[in-house]
Amino acid sequence: MENDIYDLAIIGTGPAGLSASLYASRFGINHVVIGGLMGGLISESHHIDNYLGVEDATGFEFGQKITDHVKKYGVEIIPILVRHIEKENNLFKLSLDSTKEIKARTILLATGTKRRKLGAKGEEEFAGKGISYCATCDGFFYKGKTVAVVGGSDSAAGAAIYLADIAEKVYVIYRGSELRCETYWKKKIEENPKIKVLCGYNLKEVAGDQKLQKVILDNDYEGKSEIELDGLFIEVGSDPSVDFAKDLGVEEDKSGYIKIRSDCSTSIEGVWAAGDITDGSDKFRQVITAAAEGAIAARSIFNYLKRK
Repeated sequence: MENDIYDLAIIGTGPAGLSASLYASRFGINHVVIGGLMGGLISESHHIDNYLGVEDATGFEFGQKITDHVKKYGVEIIPILVRHIEKENNLFKLSLDSTKEIKARTILLATGTKRRKLGAKGEEEFAGKGISYCATCDGFFYKGKTVAVVGGSDSAAGAAIYLADIAEKVYVIYRGSELRCETYWKKKIEENPKIKVLCGYNLKEVAGDQKLQKVILDNDYEGKSEIELDGLFIEVGSDPSVDFAKDLGVEEDKSGYIKIRSDCSTSIEGVWAAGDITDGSDKFRQVITAAAEGAIAARSIFNYLKRK
């Protein structure tokens, strides 16, 4: 592996990276896929039914399906994280966590996003001690208990609905005047008697002894500012994972997303980007747009390699 030079190295194993790999295989591009979480962050989602042809699947099932599809073409997938990328003599050198290095003529950044922290007092102290950032990963620990989800997005709504199947009661705490999730999710929440939505509240503090026991809000709810909980799930959005873009000097927009052209190329020759880390697809960050950008990038890379 250390002595091989690939035509393309795809960093990221979510829908964008795996879609690019699928098309790269069909274009005959000698490539490798590198990433730690097969299927990407979507594999942690509770439920997917807005991807054409997939009527009803868990995130894990979907992630497994797209991974298996790519493997059918015999592509090399390295389940290791990349530590650093640098350009050297018109080649990109990737240093992996395993201390190994690989080289590639082109790079596709498809590293997606990382979960955003809430920033509340006590959050760091109780992370893993009652606080979680993944409902599908940790929800089973709270069977028959009382939990809360912070956030008003689709992911927060999906987490609340998933947790309602396990826990006794689920609070949804959101600072806005109403949830900003799709109407589909709002209806699901309204129909579930286990879920109580608290809009217009900010979570100020997480408190407890050895583990989380309560949260403190900025306004009183039912006469008091404290709510006793067994678990808290934070779903307040995500930030782009663009460390490698910074290593390479790739141009970003003011929000920190990679700026791409219509063919998903970036400001640095030989570097493309696709999926949730880009400013493309009108910033409509969905599985289908990530997969589309991955396919577009693969075709663009194929044309670039032909010219070279």
